[in-house]
Amino acid sequence: MPCSCGSHSTIRDDQTGNLVCSKCYTILDFDNYEAQIGGITGPTGTNIHIGYAGTGSRISYKDRKIYQAKTLIHGYALRLDITYSESGITSMIEEITDGEFGEGDWFNVLIGACSYVVMRRGKKFFPAAEVAKAVGCDIYELGRMIARVVKFLKLSLPEISIAGLFEREFNNYMNRKNVDEDKKEMMMKQGIFLVNCAVKWSLTTGRRPLPVVAAVMAFVAELNGVDGLKIEDVAEHVHAVVSTCKLRYKELLAALVRVAQVLPWGKDISVKNVVKYAPFVIQYMELKSMEAPGGGGERVEPFDMEDVISECLQKVAAYGNDENLSSGDSQYFEVRNRSDFPTLSNDNDGNNLKLSHECLSLIYSTFSNEVDAEKLNGQSGQIHVRKRRGLEPYAYQDWWSGKSELSKKLLLKQILEKEVGFDMMPPSFIAGCKANERRRQKIDAAKVRINKIMDPSYAGSDGSDNLNSSEVACGGKKRKRRQASEIDWEDFVVEALLLHRVKEEDIEKGHYRALLGLYVFNSGTI
Repeated sequence: MPCSCGSHSTIRDDQTGNLVCSKCYTILDFDNYEAQIGGITGPTGTNIHIGYAGTGSRISYKDRKIYQAKTLIHGYALRLDITYSESGITSMIEEITDGEFGEGDWFNVLIGACSYVVMRRGKKFFPAAEVAKAVGCDIYELGRMIARVVKFLKLSLPEISIAGLFEREFNNYMNRKNVDEDKKEMMMKQGIFLVNCAVKWSLTTGRRPLPVVAAVMAFVAELNGVDGLKIEDVAEHVHAVVSTCKLRYKELLAALVRVAQVLPWGKDISVKNVVKYAPFVIQYMELKSMEAPGGGGERVEPFDMEDVISECLQKVAAYGNDENLSSGDSQYFEVRNRSDFPTLSNDNDGNNLKLSHECLSLIYSTFSNEVDAEKLNGQSGQIHVRKRRGLEPYAYQDWWSGKSELSKKLLLKQILEKEVGFDMMPPSFIAGCKANERRRQKIDAAKVRINKIMDPSYAGSDGSDNLNSSEVACGGKKRKRRQASEIDWEDFVVEALLLHRVKEEDIEKGHYRALLGLYVFNSGTI
């Protein structure tokens, strides 16, 4: 019997025995039909088997999932350049999931978290921001997963070494720069020294470490005259916010200025020129860090006289009076009697002079005053500003010795035991104290305004109306409008909270949104 397509050619299926058209593969009428039905003892289908992926596949779903998971782990290990830790990451994920592994977005985050934990346990310094970018998740989501992994496995992670992070990021970035190896090694030690000092100054307390690393990298590059290393490029390299890196850079400069105030010329150093004076400041910090802890009595600080002369030359070169130095007219380069400087002494070989702060300050102040006086009186002639390469601070490399312990990767306890000439409270703590004081003033001002409205005779009775008294003292309509504009939204919020009988201690903490929701908008419970 011909097929509906008109073909008379048929073939027999080896599996079912049915006749099939060889042209359109339509099943033809046949007399050997066997129903593929039955109970428990019925025949098994020929195309799909329970527990397998599908037609012709002999790989189970679990095997396929494990294979794809390990492939994904290998891909992320290649992207993060940690293939040497791939087996450790796989073992940790297998332990967490009981050998089931997984798939989906949550599994990508788990791979990133286990990668970070494995590297951290091996004391390999690995920024979490880089891991989050590699696995395509938010850094906060990654942090929560890391906390869950650590809690589930009952692990204790070693403390983060910011110096180790600096070393890793510095090497990765400087490999793309054409810088001499010796200079690169010196810059590395200087950067680790400054990072440890930043930890000592609490610049990293309660903050992310990568912006501090970026700030120190940019500062060391500027100090050593390395071009093409901008803080914007460094921030992008370490996966940090540019504005935060710039803020940490300003805080680092401000801390160096604070340290420099103990030097004889410290009053001349500011945030704008601290990079120029940084060799002297860092040398002082390095010498302080090498002092024996707990040393009592007055200490004499060693200074190289070439540094002092170089500083004087810089001041003379600022107005072009180098001829006086070359002719030997300057009285400060004449050999004087040692009895003129009772606090001056030298070591056994007589090369390095050791000056107390008082003696060195006297020499520098006298020279600076006379130079300024000559410049003011016009004795120096016409001013010609010239830049001499030999007078640049970074051209004089002998100021860095690298012998301090702070030039190495140390634990937090070891860093805090060192002395660098200056200690400070964490900037976030200082900012919090200032904010509390500001809110305290707003609370007092709000109470005055409330009392003035409720009792008009209150202000005149004790004279506590500061707003009114300032208007009377200053006078004028402009001053009154400016004084009235000082009341902002925060003052109104404070007034509303005080009127709803919120405790002043709670208002002083600054949690306005929570207090408004608790007392103002749900005030029926009060």
